[in-house]
Amino acid sequence: MSLKTFFVTFTVIFLAEIFDKTELAVISLAIKEKSKLSVFGGAVLALSLATLLAVLAGNLLTKLINPKIIRYVSGSVFIAVGILIFFRHL
Repeated sequence: MSLKTFFVTFTVIFLAEIFDKTELAVISLAIKEKSKLSVFGGAVLALSLATLLAVLAGNLLTKLINPKIIRYVSGSVFIAVGILIFFRHL
């Protein structure tokens, strides 16, 4: 296991997830529900499963498609979605 990869992944995901819609959903559930531990456990399990599926999909894609192409396409889609969202809310 690479500690550098671990910490880079942690930092990127943490910064991407902080105050996003997932965190806001967890905050609203924590406000509403009495059992905070159940909210925490459900959120951890859901995010862990989503992450596992993303890692497996990434592993499969790199076997089928050149990783360089995947980076360019995913980056382009990310930018395009950002532009669409920006202009939709003007």
